[in-house]
Amino acid sequence: MSQHTAAIDLGGTHVRAAVVRADGTILAAVRRGTPVDEPRPDFLADLVAEAVDHAHGATIECAVVGIPGIIDHERDALVHAPNIPAGWTAHLTGPALTNDLGVPVSLANDADLAAVGEASFGAGRDYRDVVYVTISTGVGAGIVVDRQLVRGTYSGGEIGHTVIDAVAARAGRPATVEELGAGPTIAADAAAAGLSERDAALAALVREGEPRATEVWNRAIESVGIGVVNLAWIITPEVVVIGGGVGNNSDIVVPVVRRLLDAHGPGVPGGIAVAGAALGDDAALAGAPGWFEAIGRGLPVGRRP
Repeated sequence: MSQHTAAIDLGGTHVRAAVVRADGTILAAVRRGTPVDEPRPDFLADLVAEAVDHAHGATIECAVVGIPGIIDHERDALVHAPNIPAGWTAHLTGPALTNDLGVPVSLANDADLAAVGEASFGAGRDYRDVVYVTISTGVGAGIVVDRQLVRGTYSGGEIGHTVIDAVAARAGRPATVEELGAGPTIAADAAAAGLSERDAALAALVREGEPRATEVWNRAIESVGIGVVNLAWIITPEVVVIGGGVGNNSDIVVPVVRRLLDAHGPGVPGGIAVAGAALGDDAALAGAPGWFEAIGRGLPVGRRP
């Protein structure tokens, strides 16, 4: 029987577990509300077992847990995740979860894991140097160069927390890419502009050309675009892939980022491509089979290429 990877996407609101083939295909997935009142994340083993059952007993050889937080790659442990119960931190380590799940487990920042997914199996699969940017409740990024995830001791690529308005920062006002361009800012600015629409309804107004919605939307996405430009000057990727709950509206996000890159980005031969995420919300789950190789650890013992 062929073997597979278990993927867990652990968020503050929902948690998903999936059984994923080596080519990034999701065989089965389950989802539930994150049980934040539980003292330990012991439910993860049960969730993986449920996904395996839905995949008709597929053999799991390793697992990757994606978390929206800072990961210590040397210890393979969560350092901090603002939306995860603080009491779980000590239990969210590779060794502890390996013991719970019975297979090798590695932890990943969720944007890094999604970057590996898009670079390996999605919109970046035909490129070697890929930047993945997620625009959702926050703004994050993952960087893959020569098919290897760029990382230090701690997970990085956090363009959402980079300052793009020094005057505002000095005054204590919103000044970072995330503060100016994430989903909550779009919703707040839409309300301030007298609009009741949110999320998909607001995006629909933008597509219709409604002036207030378009101004709010473009102002936020331009802020993300400036962050992308800054990152492009540091990395000079071949492609920037944009996903996330807001970013998945690629028809009204990609052109804005494209414009900023054309105006202010590196003038490299052939330019830098900009694409919407091909894997959507499943990018992090799909990235699990490529994770160990992307971080330079090789395949877990017993796995075959």
